Amino acid sequence: MFQNLRKHFADHVAERQTRRSRLVSKDGQCNIELGHVEEKNRMAFLSDIWTTFLDMRWRYKMTIFNVVFLGSWFIFAVFYYVIAYVHGDLLEFDPPHNHTPCVFNVFGLTSAFLFSIETQMTTGYGYRCVTSECGIAVFVVVVQTIVGTFINAFIGGIMVAKFARPIKRTKTITFSKTAVIGNHKGKLCLFIRVANLRKSLLIKNYIYGKLLKTTMTPEGETIVLDQVDIDFVVDAGKENMFFICPLTIFHIIDSSSPFFDMSIDTLAQQEFELVVFLDGTMESTSTCCQVRTSYLPKEIQWGYRFAPIASKSKQGKYSVDFSNFNKTVAVPTPHCAFCFLDEKGHREEPKKGYDNAAFQHSTETPTDDTGM
Repeated sequence: MFQNLRKHFADHVAERQTRRSRLVSKDGQCNIELGHVEEKNRMAFLSDIWTTFLDMRWRYKMTIFNVVFLGSWFIFAVFYYVIAYVHGDLLEFDPPHNHTPCVFNVFGLTSAFLFSIETQMTTGYGYRCVTSECGIAVFVVVVQTIVGTFINAFIGGIMVAKFARPIKRTKTITFSKTAVIGNHKGKLCLFIRVANLRKSLLIKNYIYGKLLKTTMTPEGETIVLDQVDIDFVVDAGKENMFFICPLTIFHIIDSSSPFFDMSIDTLAQQEFELVVFLDGTMESTSTCCQVRTSYLPKEIQWGYRFAPIASKSKQGKYSVDFSNFNKTVAVPTPHCAFCFLDEKGHREEPKKGYDNAAFQHSTETPTDDTGM
């Protein structure tokens, strides 16, 4: 029992370390902290208050909205109470029977607060209303109506924009948990599978990648997040993909590829993060969105291909079996890019003595131990 608990704790620690070392999580969230930001740069968030509220978490957003509503109601209630106090409308002054108040049925702070809510929210119960006795009361009602209109428009717009953000659409775009390296039309390629879970299409699609790793320049400068462009294509091209069913995109590992110097034996010892981006336009709203994910070296399988996922049914329809979306199949593949290409990019025969036993003939994708 204690051994199982110790193993579980070790796995949990390893999982937390993997999360911290990953810049982009599997669901596209960026793991980065901004420290020592100058005060003048912090004030820039207030100048762009719309984006600040959109990026804010729901619990903070709702707290601020409630405070704004309650605060505005209470502030104008104080104004109405002061007006009633000065005019002698309060019950404590025992106004005469023929006395005309500034606001009917406002006899204290509680009734002033209720009138403030009715005015700003245009409830209009009809029990309390402003009269022409006090011009200042009419002025305050006009000001509160204008202020309430702006508050309702801003908060309502934030709510609609928050619900309609393209990031919600990205939740229905999914990438395979692992990437694979195998042969494709006489070339060694890295493959990733991506699928659209909705029937509505993404148009004007463009997919690309960035390889993030720590490098050192000839001058001795260490670049922690050095970015190397990774080109991904499908058989029909890399732009304007017909993204109606799951696609398998691939990167050709040639002499210009950063994967060219890697092999099946050295891949797991590499320290890099492959970030994949998919930019597209939502057909239903014509708004742009970006989906992203990342792969660590241990999430790349050398010598595999993805299992078939699409087929044609007897009724003439095309069906997609998502149970095979992350499933991989072992295939014979050279153990390094040098075995496949020479320096000029010409194909070479695999070296003799190539050990086919290096492949694990498992058809299931390994469990994603990153917790994503």
